Amino acid sequence: MAEDLLLDIHDGIATLTLNRPKQRNALNYGMFVALRDICPELETNPAIRVVIITGAGTDAFSAGGDIKEFDERRSNSAQAREYSEVLNAALHGIAGLSKPTISLIKGYCIGGGCELACFTDIRIATPASQFGITPARLSIALGYKEIRRIAQLVGPGNLSYLLLSARLVDAADALQMGLVNKVIPPEEIDEYTTKLASEMAALAPVSHRANKTIINTVLNNPELENLTKEQEALPFQTFDSEDFKEGRRAFVEKRPPKFNGS
Repeated sequence: MAEDLLLDIHDGIATLTLNRPKQRNALNYGMFVALRDICPELETNPAIRVVIITGAGTDAFSAGGDIKEFDERRSNSAQAREYSEVLNAALHGIAGLSKPTISLIKGYCIGGGCELACFTDIRIATPASQFGITPARLSIALGYKEIRRIAQLVGPGNLSYLLLSARLVDAADALQMGLVNKVIPPEEIDEYTTKLASEMAALAPVSHRANKTIINTVLNNPELENLTKEQEALPFQTFDSEDFKEGRRAFVEKRPPKFNGS
């Protein structure tokens, strides 16, 4: 892993840390490449049950894309298209993980940093966190897939407010919009998020995989038209899993289940 993106795996939890605190964890091209490339390991490593993404230090989750790279990486439409392919591969790699993902947000969460957080399943912030989607300050536009993801979270009205005003919103407004799930005091957020991740890591991976797939299907095909046979069968296949048998036995025996993901 590059030094700008750190990976730690402990007790079923993989923590990815955006590690450029002096730049408020601004996301450079190499970090998007690293995020893209690490997703297969996050997906296939059986020691990983939950993924947390956070920023180094307390000033920022991420202040957004590194503008200093624009001359080299995004100075025209052809470069912007190539950059977007890597960015989208990273964002959709995170969103496509079958394992739960959590953004632990301290401080600024702006631009590409806010987009990254939106592509995780759950977002936990502190009262001092600030959020913004600010392409209008640079005369650029978000891609279709990024806009779709954010609209699914906050709705078209709130998305329009964020995009067209380019204003920053505080954690209370972000919570009201649905941009974040919880606002936790800064002295408690690490413990709270770790506890949440630990609880999720103890749950059934079979259930997590199925539910995340079904959520994505519902969001992208809300009328549930033309479902494949595999999609129709997915909610019921969990009943044939070893995890279901273990969950049922553990309930009867009044003990914590030990799920193995099969």
